[in-house]
Amino acid sequence: MALDRPAGRARPVIVGFRNDLRLDDHAPLRAAVASGHPVLPLYVVDPRHFERGMFGYPRTGRFRARFLLDALADLRASLRTRGSDLVIRRGRPEVVIPELVAQTAASAVHLHAEVAPEEAAVERALAAGLGRSVDLAVEQGASLVHPDDLPFDTTGTPDVFTRFRKAVEQSSSIRAPRPAPEQLPPSSEVEADELPTLEELGQPMGPSDPRGVLDFRGGEQAGLARLDDYIWQRDLLRRYKQTRNGMLGGDYSSKLSPWLALGCLSPRRVHSEVQRYEQERVRNDSTYWLVFELLWRDFFRFTVMKQGARVFRAHGMRGVELPWALEEETATRWREGRTGFPLVDANMRELAATGFMSNRGRQNVASFLSKNLGLDWRLGAEWFESLLVDYDVSSNWGNWNYTAGVGNDARGFRYFNITKQARDYDREGRYVKHWLPELAGLPASRIHEPWKASAAELSRAGLELGRDYPRPIVDFWDSIRRQEAAYEAALARAPVVQDVGDHGGDR
Repeated sequence: MALDRPAGRARPVIVGFRNDLRLDDHAPLRAAVASGHPVLPLYVVDPRHFERGMFGYPRTGRFRARFLLDALADLRASLRTRGSDLVIRRGRPEVVIPELVAQTAASAVHLHAEVAPEEAAVERALAAGLGRSVDLAVEQGASLVHPDDLPFDTTGTPDVFTRFRKAVEQSSSIRAPRPAPEQLPPSSEVEADELPTLEELGQPMGPSDPRGVLDFRGGEQAGLARLDDYIWQRDLLRRYKQTRNGMLGGDYSSKLSPWLALGCLSPRRVHSEVQRYEQERVRNDSTYWLVFELLWRDFFRFTVMKQGARVFRAHGMRGVELPWALEEETATRWREGRTGFPLVDANMRELAATGFMSNRGRQNVASFLSKNLGLDWRLGAEWFESLLVDYDVSSNWGNWNYTAGVGNDARGFRYFNITKQARDYDREGRYVKHWLPELAGLPASRIHEPWKASAAELSRAGLELGRDYPRPIVDFWDSIRRQEAAYEAALARAPVVQDVGDHGGDR
């Protein structure tokens, strides 16, 4: 039941924050301010986000949980400087928000839309819980290109990225970001509540690993600072295309993905800064390529809008029914970086220690899990969901569909030659040695294939295979042949659309 209110007092508008923890370029917040009503910013800590998934991994692990709490604290501080505050509640949004509406007699609820089935179901349940007396306004704001500006309906999103990209580049415009409001009309009817702690979320956090590429801190201010530092202060955008496949260090790629994933940064703000850089400094392949990667984010988001639950099924978007294995010991060795393939192991140990991994690394470890080990690719997708500080539901599950060969733009049995990739992108073995110090004594010629080292080389390195570092878990080429045969048999039952484009995605 709504509270009695003094005559003439305006009913508040609730702005429900989700994966959009910013004030800049925030359509629901702008609309709420424009209404002239008091504005009540709200974040609901949904316990479902901290449950365990189908393979038993926490859905939100410690790195993303800390990043979230940083972002909420930053958002609250920004709201307070504008005369407002962030109300924190715990529970299911579709239950909590109608209760708050009844408590405050709110006239409307404004949200940014989400596209994955679980989040869309929450929106439907919320609409049902609010009924017809309260307006639920859901805005699109997570993509670079607004859905209304696409040259096709989202149900007709092309199944191949290259066709999507070309259509968008030829026919779509990108809207300019709108600045954050300087002041907010207050609504102080309810207690704001304290932010949750990591312990409350079941994810106590130890000290940061000094070997990580960056000490990622959540929040809009940290995201804007990284954007400014990368593009303007150190002029790193100029060479982005040439360096983006690196794996060691903080400067080889933009590292904007955590702030984009949680909505601390608007993709349109990033695009706007790239445009300004092109006008004031240089326009080249690198500036184009950063926007190109933002379009990959859009492609996966609109693909999930189109495909729905198929993205999360074992046979993927195209119904390729492969005999995926579930071998716990093998899965554990992959997760812990004990496969005996140094490039895979170094990347998996970096992920476990820091919550981050390069795009190049993600492609390699995902290929190894699905194309060499033959494990259910969803196990890998869920492990990434748990650990990645920049987890984005559409990009993560869309990329895993693609790499496992069950995506809508798969190109036959494609795999990464792990040793060749290691030599191409870690020629001297600096990245491997950074995360696998037990191999530091091996020469560059053996660092990526320690099983080929002679007894003398192993002795000089103080290394015993099987004790200090594992022998390979599989024979690379034998495992590829087995998985390819299974894949070809599955394709005969479910043909896959052939892609003729390139594949990227800066996460």
